[in-house]
Amino acid sequence: MSNTVFCRKYQKELPALPFPPLPGKQGQEIQATVSKQAWEEWQALQTRLINEKHLNMLEPEARAYLMEQMQRFLDNEATDQAEGYVPPTQA
Repeated sequence: MSNTVFCRKYQKELPALPFPPLPGKQGQEIQATVSKQAWEEWQALQTRLINEKHLNMLEPEARAYLMEQMQRFLDNEATDQAEGYVPPTQA
């Protein structure tokens, strides 16, 4: 039986992450409040932002920017989008 979590993004019970996605307290909090689906969607957006904005993850400013965007995404607030990205149409 799969563990579930009340997802803060979708406001309903959904399958939980199997382990904390980040180290420390923040990772534990994400595991306890974010569903696997929401985290996977964030990872896709994160990848698009890194690629489109040419973020250098060695720079503290780039990491801080992504952490801010992650919190906004998970809290259902407006986030930056990759310019020119067109989501695939659903058939």
